[in-house]
Amino acid sequence: MTICIPENMEVDASGASAPPKGAKKSKTDEGEMRKISVPAHRYTPLKENWLKIFTPIVEHLHLQVRFNLKSRNVEIRLTPETQDEGHLQKAADFVRAFIYGFEVEDALALLRLEDLFLDSFEVTDVKELKGDHLSRAIGRLAGKGGRTKYTIENVTKTRIVLADSKIHILGSFQNIQIAKRALCNLILGSPPSKVYGTLRSVASRASERF
Repeated sequence: MTICIPENMEVDASGASAPPKGAKKSKTDEGEMRKISVPAHRYTPLKENWLKIFTPIVEHLHLQVRFNLKSRNVEIRLTPETQDEGHLQKAADFVRAFIYGFEVEDALALLRLEDLFLDSFEVTDVKELKGDHLSRAIGRLAGKGGRTKYTIENVTKTRIVLADSKIHILGSFQNIQIAKRALCNLILGSPPSKVYGTLRSVASRASERF
């Protein structure tokens, strides 16, 4: 059975109920829907924050959204009231950011601002590391008490989520590249002090250009 987490009915922006179970999807329907898979460890946070996620998607973007318990997907669909088809991708990016581990308030920026993006990569994409070497590299990215990660976020005006060996960055295209370069240098073994210096210098030059 497919249900909306806080209620027993999926409701779109117009108040109409969602298509009944078993309804066939046309090729058009598939083009008007986005599905975001929810891993087991994000199921509880999704449930707890569902109202914060559901409200802007339905009330502001005029889309239909529901959580499919069987497939563990968040499903977002266009409705007749949707004013811009681009809202579908925006909503999908918003939900995906939350599933990656970003706070709802940070993910919401994807709905409000035009020049924000998500980027993801793995530590092993930068350098083949295993076991303790991989753990130490991940530890360098976070820093003591998360200080290194917070410093990179503050200097580059980005938000970063470290999920085991996966790294997710939310920000403008240019700032993501600056943050990514700093993170890659840390993975490759550069000391944090050197990375901080380079980071501030690059960020300063970037801000002067704009």
